[in-house]
Amino acid sequence: MMQIVQKDFRVSTKNRNQMVDVTSQVRSIVGQSGITDGFVLVYCPHTTAAITINENADPSVGHDILLTLEELMPRLRGGYRHCEGNSDSHCKSSLVGCSEQIMIKDGSMVLGTWQGIFFCEFDGPRSRNVMVQVRGE
Repeated sequence: MMQIVQKDFRVSTKNRNQMVDVTSQVRSIVGQSGITDGFVLVYCPHTTAAITINENADPSVGHDILLTLEELMPRLRGGYRHCEGNSDSHCKSSLVGCSEQIMIKDGSMVLGTWQGIFFCEFDGPRSRNVMVQVRGE
């Protein structure tokens, strides 16, 4: 029988652009759900932040991702019209995306050896909400 469990948690960031590994928080919610086979959706309800999956073994990977995004969409790029001064943050959020879905098998998330789930802050520092929904049996 299909079950749905939803929980939220907070992420506090210290920098304007930052990647925070939230794998352990999501793993804990999946474990507490009791669901052994299904999917977990990790969702960010903010227009200047995102969720992604990437390598969590070497912190320089996150640095390199943020560096590349900054080169593609610099904060003070000419031509932005949004008056709050965070147009680059909105663009980065749209490019990376607001959610990730991960399979659950035998009660565990199916992630590659080096994969982790990251909350991506593009307009910090802030306190943000992450929503997690676990579906399955």
